[in-house]
Amino acid sequence: MKLHASGEDYLEAVLVLQKEKGMVRSVDVARHMGVSKPSVCHAVSTLKEGGFLTMDGDFFLRLTDVGREVAEQTYEKHCFFTRLLVEAGVDPKTAEQDACRMEHVISPESFQKLAELYQKAHPNTDPTGDGRQFHAKTDPAD
Repeated sequence: MKLHASGEDYLEAVLVLQKEKGMVRSVDVARHMGVSKPSVCHAVSTLKEGGFLTMDGDFFLRLTDVGREVAEQTYEKHCFFTRLLVEAGVDPKTAEQDACRMEHVISPESFQKLAELYQKAHPNTDPTGDGRQFHAKTDPAD
């Protein structure tokens, strides 16, 4: 199942919230993303059908292996582009918004090349700015 940008955004939100809170429910995702609970319920249903998410008996959301991979790749791109834009002098709020759009449209190959170029120019800097090792991969949702 090919994901749309909104599906990637929901997976990324679950990942970020899991890092912050440990356990995540739909209401947490709605608050985090500024969307309605019915919108989250629809997205969760679609993502469950696609094998990206599960929901346990207590209504906690969990990423499947493929869901986690998509979420981590999306988050990695988001962090990279936010950092790059802020370093270029873009206002952080604008950089965050632009990065959210850029993370969905760039091909894995182009992202890999940009990240490699950044690493060559900044060899002792984490290109994502989040302390994780950079790993650009092909899209596991294809």
